[in-house]
Amino acid sequence: MSASAHQQQWQRIQDALQDLRSGHGSIDALSACANDARDLLAALPPRFQTVLDDLLDRLNASVLFSEESCSFSQKDLLDGLQGWLDHAHARMGPAD
Repeated sequence: MSASAHQQQWQRIQDALQDLRSGHGSIDALSACANDARDLLAALPPRFQTVLDDLLDRLNASVLFSEESCSFSQKDLLDGLQGWLDHAHARMGPAD
């Protein structure tokens, strides 16, 4: 898979995150984008998959609880996912 294809998968996750932050997206859509980025994930070190899975699991669990009763905030999880995207982007290198 080319670097530009990895960039496209990365961009879809980034777009889904921005949609969710703006109130126009859903956690399900974000999770689907992340899960569909198999080629991108395969190109990254294995720990990226572990961290992404953990963030998505906690984000999905946050839907079941109100902000006050949840031990972690949805905003913090979204910030963590943005950090993951930033690190993944730095690892990808330049596009073709």
